Amino acid sequence: MEIIDVSALDRLSAQAQEFQHTRPYPWIRITDFLYPEKFEQLCKDLPDPALFGLQIDYKRALGQASHDRLALQYRPALEKVLTPSWRNFIHELHSDAYKNFWRKMLGLTSRTPVILTMHWRYAPSGASISPHTDARRKIGSHIFYFNTPEDWEEAWGGQTLVLDDGDKWSRHSAPDYSDLREAGASEVLGNRSFLFAQTDHSWHAVKAVQCPPGHFRKVFIVVANRLTPQVIWRRMRGKDADGYRLSGGVQEKPSFNER
Repeated sequence: MEIIDVSALDRLSAQAQEFQHTRPYPWIRITDFLYPEKFEQLCKDLPDPALFGLQIDYKRALGQASHDRLALQYRPALEKVLTPSWRNFIHELHSDAYKNFWRKMLGLTSRTPVILTMHWRYAPSGASISPHTDARRKIGSHIFYFNTPEDWEEAWGGQTLVLDDGDKWSRHSAPDYSDLREAGASEVLGNRSFLFAQTDHSWHAVKAVQCPPGHFRKVFIVVANRLTPQVIWRRMRGKDADGYRLSGGVQEKPSFNER
């Protein structure tokens, strides 16, 4: 691999048992998953915000506060506007080596299907992600942070928070921060990423970022999905596992009820 550091896959896979027993749910901060020079190139080559759709003040199905951001879902049609660095990175993420990394981290069999979807999210000043768990079809997420000290300061926020509900809240609910305990947080600068497994209690959030105008919290998220009847049905309808049309425009999005 030219972008993903294979030694990082081996190093993290050796920690799989420890990861699986992390509480309140499996999560891990990752440093240097990508080769340093490749990380720098990807930062320089991030997609233009003009390609993104604006998701602000959308009503969420479970009554949770809106997740405000600029959003861009990866689909094959984007290949023509992505730089070679991003095309190569996405190609490596679709490789057997990366999917097997997911299987090892989660203790899955070598034959377990792992269906990947990917998206970029840019968050302007004041944007936040309220406490939530993800859909059951998801087995986990790998969040790559693409800010650098040149365009971001840790004090502006943007960390993904690990929240502990003490197994008290249903996933179909909308607890506030005061109802949950902060059990950990990601780091956002310097070739960092953050991987966590989906459970019924994998609550996580991002508090409102406090950056100057013109700055964005920039992440690229790889979502690993199970091959469920819902995912199969979406494929039959020409959609990816997240519900986005594979041939749709870059700003098309599914409803929160569908996701």
